Amino acid sequence: MKPVVWGVLSTARIGMQHVIPALMASPLVELRAIASRSLPAALEAARSLGIAQAYGSYEKLLADPAIEAVYNPLPNHLHVPLTLHAAAAGKHVLCEKPVALSAAEAELLRAAGSRVHIEEAFMVRHHPQWQRARELVHEGRIGTLRAVQVFFSYFNNDAGNIRNQPGMGGGALFDIGCYAVLAGRYLFEGEPLRAVSLVDRDPQLGTDRLTSALLDFGAGRQATFTVSTQSVRFQRVQVVGTKGRIELFIPFNAVRGGEMRLAVDDGGPLDGSGVTVETLPACDQYQLQVEAFSRQVREGAGPQPSGIDGAVAQARVIDALWLSERSGRWEAVA
Repeated sequence: MKPVVWGVLSTARIGMQHVIPALMASPLVELRAIASRSLPAALEAARSLGIAQAYGSYEKLLADPAIEAVYNPLPNHLHVPLTLHAAAAGKHVLCEKPVALSAAEAELLRAAGSRVHIEEAFMVRHHPQWQRARELVHEGRIGTLRAVQVFFSYFNNDAGNIRNQPGMGGGALFDIGCYAVLAGRYLFEGEPLRAVSLVDRDPQLGTDRLTSALLDFGAGRQATFTVSTQSVRFQRVQVVGTKGRIELFIPFNAVRGGEMRLAVDDGGPLDGSGVTVETLPACDQYQLQVEAFSRQVREGAGPQPSGIDGAVAQARVIDALWLSERSGRWEAVA
């Protein structure tokens, strides 16, 4: 396959530490350029990472005719505007999550998504531990899947950090709760019917610092989660069925290039003595993601669950959770 020529919008940390190394490691990618609103910042990033071209504005990168695809890790409130700008320039877009701050905003991408490939960057979909968990569910290893439980937290109360600025789409639900929502949708392979949330907001920052939710997938299937930006760093996923349980130990921040483990409990002793631990192949989930995206650009295999339909469905769940915060009751997932 001819490598896809990529550009990166901004020098955001997730790009610098995770996605750019993945782009540079892949034989399916040619990373050509990086852009920042500050030309010195772009030049320094290009110099330190060995990227050929640096631009002092996003618009200049998008005007580069050699660039075929862009990675958009800008602050959440800029995801849709810059994705639309990139699509208008004929560029395919891998956009960081959440792709939009509402389902209505995500819908704005639909027309553009018919011309170029636009994907919400949930790298976990490409990791073998998540694929193995879903495979075990398919095989009936845990019986009928009944519940998915997620806990995901870290501590950051820096008022200057974009994750703590509500006007930029900060807070726990947008930043990490979106992964918990995805976990239910991915493992149940469907959409919840209704949702209810309990939200605690930081009185100074205004962002949600502790959010819990219950998603009803119908037929006795539930996903529950708690996410926090002001709690000890921790993450875990439990996948519970009628006959067994699967546990993902580091479900979201999987070690780059490292082997990961998941546990399968067939319902034995409560002390865990009957649990089987599987080791998954070493990989970089970010590299797997950019390679899958690049293949989609080259081969165009048709609509993907990670495309606009999936992004809109994801946003609808989050919309319902925000509405539930205000109403104090269950809300339908439209």
